[in-house]
Amino acid sequence: MSEERIVKLEETVAYQTKTIDELSEQVAEQWKQIDRLQKQFKSLAEQFLELEEQASVKPEVTKPPHY
Repeated sequence: MSEERIVKLEETVAYQTKTIDELSEQVAEQWKQIDRLQKQFKSLAEQFLELEEQASVKPEVTKPPHY
């Protein structure tokens, strides 16, 4: 192989390595954000259910009018 071709291959590998590292960092950040959003969603869902239980009006137990 010629020296020029080896240099080009080394540059390509270095560029690909840099790109892979950057993508890996982005994926790690996205997973952190997903975990945070899942926890937030779970908390909001629990709060909603609590509010829904508190807000629901339970009907009075009475005899139907035809009795």
